[in-house]
Amino acid sequence: MTNLDIIKSTYEGKTSEENGKNLAKHVAENITWTEAKGFPYAGTYIGLESVTENVFKRLGSEWIDYKFTPEDYIANEDKVVAYGTYSGTYKKTNKYFEARVAHIWKLNNGKIISFEQFVDSKLVDEAIR
Repeated sequence: MTNLDIIKSTYEGKTSEENGKNLAKHVAENITWTEAKGFPYAGTYIGLESVTENVFKRLGSEWIDYKFTPEDYIANEDKVVAYGTYSGTYKKTNKYFEARVAHIWKLNNGKIISFEQFVDSKLVDEAIR
């Protein structure tokens, strides 16, 4: 698999569970995962277990139909950028949002070593308030 194929496999599975399994299969043990400042889950997490606890479980429990819809990808050697749109409804407020987003992935020998999120977090924040 190319680096681009690896990253696409984390977004384009038939289910969120399939995407998660593909991510788990390709992450480095000490992956560095950075959620953007201003985003509800902002911070840098080390390792898939930390990412799962601090990001994925919260997205799954606090939102209805939260998803990232990729528009396109840009790949160059050890980096892949995925960009598109986040959308979902926050359970506590029942407010829906859509926000543009880009993810920068870095890989080394077929393993994902880092992820960084860039998002219009104001739109997300408005949904949770």
